[in-house]
Amino acid sequence: MTAWHLTYETYKPQDQGLREALCTLGNGYFATRGASAQVSAGDTHYPGTYLAGGYNRLTTVIAGKEIENEDLVNMPNWLCLKFRFTDGQWFSPETATIRSYCQELDMKNGVLIHIVVFEDEQERRIRMEEHRIVHMGDRHTAAIRVLLTSENQTGSLEVESAIDGTVRNQGVKRYRDLNCQHLEILESESTQNEPVFLKVQTVQSELRVAMAARTRITKKGSPLDLQAELINDNGYVGKRYTVDISQGETIQVEKIVLVHTSRDIAISECGLAVRSRIRRAPRFDDLLASHKLVWKQLWRRSDMKMTERRKNRQDLRPEMVVRLYTFHLLQTVSKQTIDLDVGVPARGWHGEAYRGHIFWDELYIYPFITLQYPEITRSLLLYRYRRLDTARAAAKAAGYTGAMFPWQSSSNGREETQTMHLNPQSGRWLQDNSHFQKHVNAAIAFNIWKYFESTGDIQFMCEYGAEVLFEIARFWASIATYNKDLDRYEILKVMGPDEYHDGYPDADEPGLDNNAYTNVMATWVFTQALNALDILPRDRVYELCETLGITESEIELWWDISRKMRVIFHDDNIISQFEHYDQLKELDWDKYRKKYPNIQRMDRILEAEGDSANNYKITKQADVLMLFYLFSAPELKTLFKQLNYPFEYETIPKNIDYYVYRTSYGSSLSWVVHSWVLARSDRKRSWKFFLKALQSDIDDIQGGTTQEGIHMGAMAGAINILQEAYMGIKTRGDFLWVNPELPEVLERLRMQVRHRGSTLAFETTQDMCKITLLCSPKNTFKFGFNDNMYELTVGVTRKFHI
Repeated sequence: MTAWHLTYETYKPQDQGLREALCTLGNGYFATRGASAQVSAGDTHYPGTYLAGGYNRLTTVIAGKEIENEDLVNMPNWLCLKFRFTDGQWFSPETATIRSYCQELDMKNGVLIHIVVFEDEQERRIRMEEHRIVHMGDRHTAAIRVLLTSENQTGSLEVESAIDGTVRNQGVKRYRDLNCQHLEILESESTQNEPVFLKVQTVQSELRVAMAARTRITKKGSPLDLQAELINDNGYVGKRYTVDISQGETIQVEKIVLVHTSRDIAISECGLAVRSRIRRAPRFDDLLASHKLVWKQLWRRSDMKMTERRKNRQDLRPEMVVRLYTFHLLQTVSKQTIDLDVGVPARGWHGEAYRGHIFWDELYIYPFITLQYPEITRSLLLYRYRRLDTARAAAKAAGYTGAMFPWQSSSNGREETQTMHLNPQSGRWLQDNSHFQKHVNAAIAFNIWKYFESTGDIQFMCEYGAEVLFEIARFWASIATYNKDLDRYEILKVMGPDEYHDGYPDADEPGLDNNAYTNVMATWVFTQALNALDILPRDRVYELCETLGITESEIELWWDISRKMRVIFHDDNIISQFEHYDQLKELDWDKYRKKYPNIQRMDRILEAEGDSANNYKITKQADVLMLFYLFSAPELKTLFKQLNYPFEYETIPKNIDYYVYRTSYGSSLSWVVHSWVLARSDRKRSWKFFLKALQSDIDDIQGGTTQEGIHMGAMAGAINILQEAYMGIKTRGDFLWVNPELPEVLERLRMQVRHRGSTLAFETTQDMCKITLLCSPKNTFKFGFNDNMYELTVGVTRKFHI
């Protein structure tokens, strides 16, 4: 193992789904799972390809009800490249004997490599070496180069290169009983002297996708003039070549693929675009060189180098996993994303879990992106702005004002949360109440404000951000109710981030009252909306208030709620997750740990036993502790003082201990949050949680879910622990603040960030921090270190003792 390579040296059918997800290649426009080019979709392998924002709706009858779901569509499989001796079986990991095997993801260069020695039923061996890219600089291009060497046979080899448009959405087992035929074939063409061509269309959203593939076979560097057997079979289109090969001889197969859609810019029609571009597409070597250059530039900016204080420095796994997660983040959202109308799906563009929907996970993803590539964050925030009218309509339909964004979003911003979900533990379909998680609106407002703090992009706030912020503030004002007896405002009938609790024990209706996280976040939204009214140019504030009809009495209401929102405590200054949380029963954790090998999904276990998580003091993931994740102690003290509640520093460790004990870790996000909140008070435990967060996807510790798609929030959140928790880099007001404190196990941590056009390099050890200003539009940069302000000039390094 190296710190730049994810390597698998044996073939394990039971692990292929996980490996294919982790070896996905993408560029922010489309992504293709790391499946072998010689396999088709099944229980072992799943060669899915997904377009960013490529959704379609289908209806299925479940329990007598018509249920409509909008899914991220599995697009045509462009990988198809198989081979065999003319009188033998196709060589495939599933059918041939494997004599040696290596699958390696080269993260430094963005290349997936397969090296396999196959043996067929007649003991004839072929060594295959494949290099694959999804081009990081040209969003429409992908390429494969395969070297085939006959190790012990002279004969004729058949090579088939194709595009398979017959694919369906079958990547998530629990969805397989649902309608999954999203594509219809529009055109297909395989001719002797032209590249293979296929055009499909999604059946409901009418998104047209065109692919063209050019295949070239060479021997000893010279192209072979071969007549192909043409294949055009109901959406499976390709060419089959026959090549003479001698023992010890090698042939090279090069496949270049172009992808365009009907939503692309600067084209006339997607089919014409791929036909035109495939003819002038460069050779594989040229594509590989330009692709590597883009990755070199990305890593120059985004690589985080950490050195552990350990005797055995051969253990490079933590560094490798950090790079793996950074790699997936960079290829999920990239420069190629900027002019696309897309958000960040919780499971990346790596599979079909959660149907490719966008949740609140942006809250974990944007901090790293904003301090590296703020222009990407800006484009992703516009995804929410463009759906503002849909959110307004949703609020109005629910009896509220302002804008109510959905818990799950995809194409047009309507609520995509399913009304029913399957508990695989019991086999029962249950009511899904997760759309009661209105806190997603606070997350959107938080992301907008933090982007503004980091970039100072006043133009974005004037034209887009402030309008969303004001409309979300309006929503919170309309959902809040005034309790005269307490002289407090309350938010009733919602769900917090925990997700296990969607109602009170034995209640007839779902919803919880006064979820602390929701109430405090709503208070924060009001506070920043009021700040925005003061910060933005007077003329633009007047225009926004005039356009939106914001009145002085409405602004006064925001101010009043921001001072009188209710937060409930129990015991010794424990913030109650929601009202009456203290009256729930304690769970017998030991009993369930003895009874079940994995209790992460206690909600499913309890339901299968005829019980309910609503009865117990348990949490799936951080809820109250999210407050300590998002805000520093001084920031929280200010908020609670504003609400006229006492808040001492001791409140934080008490609440951390209380809720960490009661968490089942049903979400990978919990490891991230718990590592973060302990970063200052208990560095040893923080590091343990950090390592657990790193395990989440590479070891698939969430019960086999990673094969359906990575957990983008957990990946990005783990990376951001290094950036913001350990290096201590935070934006506050107009300035960047630095307050590093490494876990004892870390010897050194190095990285770069961007802030308001300036680029800085950081290097921190246990007792020293060096900060260098690499470039700045003003040639100088002011920043805070601990509690003091300093100024740097370009090219100058300043050292601080810790």
